[in-house]
Amino acid sequence: MTETVKLISPVDGSIYAERPVATDQAINAAVERAKAAQEKWAETPIVERGKYMLAMLEALVAMTDEIVPEIAWQMGRPVRYGGEFGGVKERTNYMVEIAEAALKAVPASNPKDGFRRYVKKDPLGVVMVIAPWNYPYLTAVNTIVPALMAGNAVILKHAAQTLLVGERFQQAFDRVGLPKGVFQNVVLNHAQTEKLLGSGKINHVNFTGSVGGGRAIEKSAAGTFMSLGLELGGKDPAYVLPDAKMDHAVANLVDGAFYNSGQCCCGIERVYVHEKVYDEFVEGFIAETKNYVVGNPLDQATTLGPMAQARFADLIREQKAEALRKGAVAHINMKVANDRAGSPYLAPEVLTQVDHQMSVMREESFGPIVGIMKVRNDEEAIALMNDSPYGLTASIWTRDTEHAVAIGNRIETGTVFMNRCDYLDPALVWTGVKDTGKGAGLSAIGYDNLTRPKSFHLREAI
Repeated sequence: MTETVKLISPVDGSIYAERPVATDQAINAAVERAKAAQEKWAETPIVERGKYMLAMLEALVAMTDEIVPEIAWQMGRPVRYGGEFGGVKERTNYMVEIAEAALKAVPASNPKDGFRRYVKKDPLGVVMVIAPWNYPYLTAVNTIVPALMAGNAVILKHAAQTLLVGERFQQAFDRVGLPKGVFQNVVLNHAQTEKLLGSGKINHVNFTGSVGGGRAIEKSAAGTFMSLGLELGGKDPAYVLPDAKMDHAVANLVDGAFYNSGQCCCGIERVYVHEKVYDEFVEGFIAETKNYVVGNPLDQATTLGPMAQARFADLIREQKAEALRKGAVAHINMKVANDRAGSPYLAPEVLTQVDHQMSVMREESFGPIVGIMKVRNDEEAIALMNDSPYGLTASIWTRDTEHAVAIGNRIETGTVFMNRCDYLDPALVWTGVKDTGKGAGLSAIGYDNLTRPKSFHLREAI
């Protein structure tokens, strides 16, 4: 019997899509096609590669009316928010725009008469993208576009929860006539993925997902000397200072905590508020949170859909229950249909009287729950923000830019925000520290991670 991958919709528990897993023969053929196609693709001028990327973007956006309800059915995001194509456009356009400059050979800084010396940036070869379900288009495009612009071939394995996203990328590339084999979408199980990574036939893998998944990938790739890009989650903090513009901080932090049902790698999971404005902030945060409407994501009135899987919602229920046992106070306690153990439907929750002995303040939640702690000063806030195994982003809410920079310099994180959160700027490198992983995406630095340096030392005068 043929093995399949089933996509169980969080909307109603039905099988929304089912696809056969690729055979070993098909996987080997895909890799060989990629290797052969990559050699010719690397010879294609960067300007021409860019034209393909922009045409692919246009083809993808043209599918918006079909894709938006597909996303809702696959992972639960409400249709009222549309697709992810604002960010997809911004990132694709920017990475295409900077490609020639970012991939240009770098001359030696100390010219020597009679010599031409420079470092060329060669493509790595075959890049595998293992994409997650939470932002299925945005996270995938972060690597797909720059990898292809750099002259690599790409093999995409998308999450089982968002199977159809890989197919949409394939359709878009096929419609614009991208040479066969340069981009391929494949359906693999975990064992096949591990075997492929250990085969030595993949030159680079980019993975966005759990710490456990990242460790499994490192183990699978051990000894191949392939390069890795790993974004493995976060427990992103915010610090609200006394001079923060309160209504702005409240609105943006509530959105940063609960948008996409909190299923964001860089979403806000813990908030530290200076004691001088703590009561005002908490009151505003609770009031704003109570405006959410939890329900069927296909309903335009819904602002918070189900989580992607029931087990993710049950983890949040467990974190809340543990926090309450240890003395936390819950402020929302919203009653919504189907919010029960074993269901992906979950109301947002705000907790106070929390501390770092509670898992909700230490372990990744990846759901619609946030803890708020009162702090006396910067020193306490910085210590608490750094008291985490993760380090993806941190946000500081103040009107004093230099103060924010001074605090940011002491936070163990990949990105420091001031007066905003939960956002990727393609002109800035996307990276993390500690258990959040390693590698870098977007910006010119992202291109350095998708190429290898090759030195040319040419004596011209003999």
